[in-house]
Amino acid sequence: MRKRLDIAIAGAGIGGLSLGTLLVRAGHRVRIFDQFESPKPIGSGLMLQQTGLAVLEQLGLRAEIDALGTRIERLWGLTTPSLRPVLDVRYSKWRSDVYGLGVQRGLVFDALYTAAQEAGVEVTLDAPVAAAESSGPELVLENGEKITGLDLAVYAHGARSTLTPKDRGVDLPYGALWATLPWPDTSPFDATALEQRYHKASQMTGVMPSGRLSTEAPETLTYFWSIRGDAEEAWRARDLDAWKEEAAALWPETEQLMGHFQGHDDLTFARYRHHTSKEPIAGRGFARIGDAWHAASPQLGQGANMALLDAWALAKAIETASDMSEALQVYLRLRRGHVRLYQLMTWLFTPVYQGDSRILPWLRDWLAAPLSTIWPAPQILAAMVSGAIGNPLRRLKLK
Repeated sequence: MRKRLDIAIAGAGIGGLSLGTLLVRAGHRVRIFDQFESPKPIGSGLMLQQTGLAVLEQLGLRAEIDALGTRIERLWGLTTPSLRPVLDVRYSKWRSDVYGLGVQRGLVFDALYTAAQEAGVEVTLDAPVAAAESSGPELVLENGEKITGLDLAVYAHGARSTLTPKDRGVDLPYGALWATLPWPDTSPFDATALEQRYHKASQMTGVMPSGRLSTEAPETLTYFWSIRGDAEEAWRARDLDAWKEEAAALWPETEQLMGHFQGHDDLTFARYRHHTSKEPIAGRGFARIGDAWHAASPQLGQGANMALLDAWALAKAIETASDMSEALQVYLRLRRGHVRLYQLMTWLFTPVYQGDSRILPWLRDWLAAPLSTIWPAPQILAAMVSGAIGNPLRRLKLK
């Protein structure tokens, strides 16, 4: 569309900032409304895959983020106490030039927020959005102010907002405690791998290299410990030293990390939700991107990458379509198949590594794990983790 559009986005996260920057650079007016009083990222360290990195390259941010992130070549998990490998995904089994990038979420957020400001995106903070009307389209702020006269309203505000009371999906039984810590001077951890240890599927801990926030900052890792959502309150009431002993018993090498935890608040609890909105687009000018459309467990590490792909797809659809109705249909066609595929895979994959079943981890350890080493399983697993299954980059003309 050649005319200058007026677009409002609810949510200044990775998806909202990416979309806003792309649209302003294309000549449109974009206003982003967010509930926080100051801009900040929400969540732990994350893994950028080739899909998300391709969009960041189009935004001109890949080199900066690549230089500060940590290149991850392998996902590696052992079950205890036998220390049998039950997860071994190597990107090189699929393509030698593909890798994951462990980063602190703040690095990606800061780069995107700066790019949005430089492009001219109008960001309004401390402005929670209370409702989104597709018929206008319009956004209604909590203070009663209506953002009207829009060509497009975009919901990029995550999976838990009151904007989707009928379409929230379900909380998954397990979440995780996490913390970003300095990389140890003497480290037993693999600096090129996301490592995990499991006891059945009910206990899981992991360490992921997560790079630096600046060239002067130290290298970091993201530590996480799986926990049921309904057990968080009991964990906070529990003696912390007793939990440290339990955590170190599952993976003895992590004992050296426990000194960083002086109180329960040194770890942040992340609760996971699975849902796929039945209405990713609506009316004459309303769309959802990222977790607002398709929230899932981070077991496949696709959340931020999928949000980046959504932002690129919607921006490209608007650029090529003759009107907004056509643009929304193009956006849906570009992303719906890939979204459905990864929502299904994540739904099936999560209980195998994070759940209360006794049968699934047994099948994982004694059937799935051995079979995963036989061709073509290693190649398929690497392609799946990288986000490449469904060929989204070619579909979005990102390669």
